[in-house]
Amino acid sequence: MQKIYDPKKEDWTQLLKRPTQTFNDIEETVKSVFKDIEKNGDQAVTKYTKKFDGVGIENIQVSNAEIEEAVNLVPDDLSDAIVLAKNNIEKFHKSQISTTKKIETAAGVVCWQEKRAIQKVGLYIPGGTAPLFSTILMLAIPAKIAGCQKIVLCTPPNKEGKIHPAILFTASLCGIEEIYKIGGIQAIAAMTFGTNTVPKVYKIFGPGNQYVTIAKQVAQQYDIAIDMPAGPSELLVVTDDSANAGFVASDLLSQAEHGIDSQVILVSTSKKMMEQVEKEVIKQLKLLPRKEIAKVAISNSKMIYCESDQQAVDLINEYAPEHFIICVENEDFYIQNIQNAGSVFIGNYTPESAGDYASGTNHTLPTNGYAKNYNGVNLDSFLRAVTFQKISKKGIQNIGNAIELMADAEGLQAHKNAVSLRLKSICDEN
Repeated sequence: MQKIYDPKKEDWTQLLKRPTQTFNDIEETVKSVFKDIEKNGDQAVTKYTKKFDGVGIENIQVSNAEIEEAVNLVPDDLSDAIVLAKNNIEKFHKSQISTTKKIETAAGVVCWQEKRAIQKVGLYIPGGTAPLFSTILMLAIPAKIAGCQKIVLCTPPNKEGKIHPAILFTASLCGIEEIYKIGGIQAIAAMTFGTNTVPKVYKIFGPGNQYVTIAKQVAQQYDIAIDMPAGPSELLVVTDDSANAGFVASDLLSQAEHGIDSQVILVSTSKKMMEQVEKEVIKQLKLLPRKEIAKVAISNSKMIYCESDQQAVDLINEYAPEHFIICVENEDFYIQNIQNAGSVFIGNYTPESAGDYASGTNHTLPTNGYAKNYNGVNLDSFLRAVTFQKISKKGIQNIGNAIELMADAEGLQAHKNAVSLRLKSICDEN
């Protein structure tokens, strides 16, 4: 990992740059796939599955028999772990259910807001270098709690044209019935336009590589909403001398093993801790099955020394990490001053992987600096807020004149007339 000591503020933008391709680098590829699938539907989906995933599939929808077979293949201890995680995630997201409250803004004027589920949602579950069945829990559970009527799940097949058993088990556990063997750009495009097999949805959720990220952004051009432009995973850890170097190294590597375009950053007010963490990273990296992937990600990562906590938190807010771990003695300072982060993990015994799997919080989070203006997936991500109002005769009399004056000032006579006619009608009755 590259070491930087006390960087100047004017250098932060370049220093904190992510190792990702730009939109323009892959936009052309994404748009060409979209146009083909819009025109040719399932035929184009099959073509790109063969081209990008290296497998020809006749029936892209997962059958009930495939689901039943997969459920039986998942070991009992793993299925028990998934059930435990499911229960915790349900508890956390059910706590986000809001109650309707009617407000009388003026005498006779009652306003309120009610939540309505998005009717059709699409869930994208990565399954390339790692089958992320945990992401199903993070997306399907709040979708079910919200009451979404149709939930479509797309995930890439392996070279044998199959889906990892844990993915199908988890989907079944969450009550997902429509599962399709489609990955990458073609999955996002299929859910955007709909095909003879895959339903069109109103909003697409789920993380993915840079191609999936750009595909989701292109989907927005076709009036499809997305959760956020979530791309390659990233983690920032802040430490001082109170941190456990072995723990910190394990957290950095846990994100580095996601993919070669992942990025991890250590920010520390202790040069000694930086040296200790670097030694631990080298030692632990040798033992990882995915060490070749992690090694590339680590080469794109940095250790940054800051002289003060204030300088450190300012730099962290500028980076806006997806995951942020606080391993310092003065943890309250960072808790109070962090503004831009997807999810925060506090203390030596709170690994980022807890949030990835079983603590209850959602792991679908903004990356690439989008934590400055996006939040992670939550229950409200699957809901729309609809406002209601009911005005009585007394109410329209109380606010009518103000409406007439404002409409007249804006030159909107029909708006004014809509009130004036009602006020005259009430006056005539009396």
